[in-house]
Amino acid sequence: QVQLVESGGGLVPAGGSLRLSCAASGRIVSFGTMGWYRQSPGKQRELVAMFTPNGQTTYADVVRGRFAISRDKAMSRVYLQMNGLKPEDTALYYCNAKVSAVNYWGQGTQVTVSS
Repeated sequence: QVQLVESGGGLVPAGGSLRLSCAASGRIVSFGTMGWYRQSPGKQRELVAMFTPNGQTTYADVVRGRFAISRDKAMSRVYLQMNGLKPEDTALYYCNAKVSAVNYWGQGTQVTVSS
C-alpha cells in the first residue's frame, strides 16, 4: 500500500504564495501519474496540476501561469508552488498518485486565501 502525506497548506492573504509538498511512501512498483486536486465545499473535486504518464505537466486553466508542479522522482515527492493566490483557490488540496494502475490519495491539506 502506498501512503501519501501532504503538507504546506495554511492561511494566506490574497496575492500570497504557498508551496505544497507530498511525500509518497510504501511499496512502489512502478510510477504513473502524480498530481494535485482540490475540493471546495459544495463542489466536485477538480484537477489542479499533474504529471502525465509521459512526464509532461498539465494545469487547470484557472491556475495556469500561477501554479507550478514539480517532482523529485528519487525521493517520491511532488510539489505545488502556488503564487498569486486568490480567494477562489481556497480548498482542500489532495495529493494523488497512480501507482501500478491504482489511485492513491492523501488526506488533504487546507489552503485558505483571505480576501
